[in-house]
Amino acid sequence: MEMEILGLNLTCVVGSLTAGQFPEKQCLLPLISKILGYCIVAASTTVKLPQILKILKHSSIRGLSLMAFELEVVGYTIALSYCLHKGLPFSAYGELSFLLIQAIILVAIMYYYSQPIGTTIWIRALLYCAVAPTILAGQIDPILFEALYASQHAIFFFARVPQIWENYQNKSTGELSFLTCLMNFAGSMVRVFTSIQENAPLSVTLGSVLGVLTNGTIVSQILLYQKPAVKKEKKVK
Repeated sequence: MEMEILGLNLTCVVGSLTAGQFPEKQCLLPLISKILGYCIVAASTTVKLPQILKILKHSSIRGLSLMAFELEVVGYTIALSYCLHKGLPFSAYGELSFLLIQAIILVAIMYYYSQPIGTTIWIRALLYCAVAPTILAGQIDPILFEALYASQHAIFFFARVPQIWENYQNKSTGELSFLTCLMNFAGSMVRVFTSIQENAPLSVTLGSVLGVLTNGTIVSQILLYQKPAVKKEKKVK
């Protein structure tokens, strides 16, 4: 008798436990992968909230790279549309939909605190609004679609590089939220595991590995550049 709840097949695990045996690896890992996938989706609903709240609290985007966050929106758009049209299970990509919405809100807030907005920024924003619906609907040539998805790894990489470089130059991470960056890093690590278990395309797995490297670098910068600040505060006291 098949036991399935929210796409989680419990038949194998329950059967083993009922027989007084510990579930085998090939039985347990797919279930763990599904559960972790849904955990990522759930966590993604608030992953950028700490960053948004920090900007609103200080009314500042000091130390934040606008280009980095704009590229992030583009990357999420391409990744989400690709996963949708590849028919991957929701647990394998669901967080992308929530991340995209939050990333757009975050960029809008950054625009607000970047007044006056230059012509170049307006052109980039309008171009995205014109092209994004077509990409999300999958109404483009399949070969171009594959090329776009292949490029999104480079997009995410270059979305992190400006921020990493700005942190390095300033020897400070400004208004970057440690909690948001840490959740991005943890999510990338878990997504590597779930991508392998869900038999996602190799390009999807490689994208997650790249996310581990870049997000890990930013987290390490936050930890590194916060230490001197703590020492200075102690000297002043």
